[in-house]
Amino acid sequence: QVQLVESGGGLVQAGGSMRLSCTASGRISSFIFMAWYRQTPGKERESVARISDGGGTTVYADSVKGRFTISRDNAKNTMYLQMNDLKPEDTAVYYCNLRKIVGAYWGQGTQVTVSE
Repeated sequence: QVQLVESGGGLVQAGGSMRLSCTASGRISSFIFMAWYRQTPGKERESVARISDGGGTTVYADSVKGRFTISRDNAKNTMYLQMNDLKPEDTAVYYCNLRKIVGAYWGQGTQVTVSE
């Protein structure tokens, strides 16, 4: 089993920055990628960014390219999402995801609210 715990959400003004963290524990070896998703009420959960097991490949949603950066600290089993130039439309619950060949795991989510 894998446990994922997000932290770092909160309230920020538009144009501000925030960093989310996701710490993994349990059987986290040999996964395909880790990722951040977000979801707002009434909408489907959408992929924001993902990073490969080795950290060499990152993929971003068009809406966050140039503003968000995903990274990992393998020694701490922690993934980060640095969010800059935040916009009100970035308001959502952000979820951490870890994908294995068999199975996917989710964190509990952390709320990010960007005010005008």
